[in-house]
Amino acid sequence: MILVTGAAGGPQGSTGRQVVDLLLERGEAVRAFVHSDDHRADELRKLGAEVVVGDLREISSVRPAVRGVRRAFFTYPVTAGLLDATGVFAAAAREEGVERVVEVSQLDAGPEAGTPRMRRHWVSEQVFDWAGVGAVHLRAAVFFENLAVVAAAGEGGELALPLGSRDTLLPLVAAADVARAGARLLLEPGPVDPICLLTGQMATIGQVAEAMGLRYVDLPPEQWEERAMAVYGDPYAVEHLSHLWAIFRFIGSADHPLYRVTIERPVTLEEFVRSTT
Repeated sequence: MILVTGAAGGPQGSTGRQVVDLLLERGEAVRAFVHSDDHRADELRKLGAEVVVGDLREISSVRPAVRGVRRAFFTYPVTAGLLDATGVFAAAAREEGVERVVEVSQLDAGPEAGTPRMRRHWVSEQVFDWAGVGAVHLRAAVFFENLAVVAAAGEGGELALPLGSRDTLLPLVAAADVARAGARLLLEPGPVDPICLLTGQMATIGQVAEAMGLRYVDLPPEQWEERAMAVYGDPYAVEHLSHLWAIFRFIGSADHPLYRVTIERPVTLEEFVRSTT
């Protein structure tokens, strides 16, 4: 039995849902952890997953979910509560003797990273490591899906972001590639590296806009934050994204140690756009 959190999916990647699909296709027994018992949970049941409903921040929900589980996939949305959920999940996994937890982190997670979310991700990684649950950290680049959300909210055929020059480089990845990496590591019987860097493509924001058939507009940061609150409705998400765009704007088009493709035969930006239009 493999436990997958975030199994219902969401608007920006749905890696948990994609991992469920990949595992079920391989004939694995899957326990899908969801927050709400809605139509998405019903779809998971129809596919053959065992569904459990609960709150990842609540130990009374998570302890029953990990019973009988030896491997698990952990992901948490860009909102408040990451460290609460990490602590709860790590404690329950350690108690149950889970042998591997594959968790979605971020590319530049570290104690001095440029966004609060990235710094929290580093703390989250440490907690899973201390728990002794065979943690594997998927340090993923910016999802194509993140940019698609911005594009969908744009006006007049614009991709408006506070990224400065159209030559500003972005490390990018498809959520599908992150999910494939997660499923592979969950099923790998032998030892694996504890940190997995996941970048599928380097592209300038100008190239991203062209691939999406849009015109890139360099939006002032204050105006971006105002628009972002209307799109995301979550100050935590807006805080993270605002800091993230500022990092890329500062780096610009210069080389950076993290700016390298690490996935073989990744989904390209053009392939992603074709699949969503």
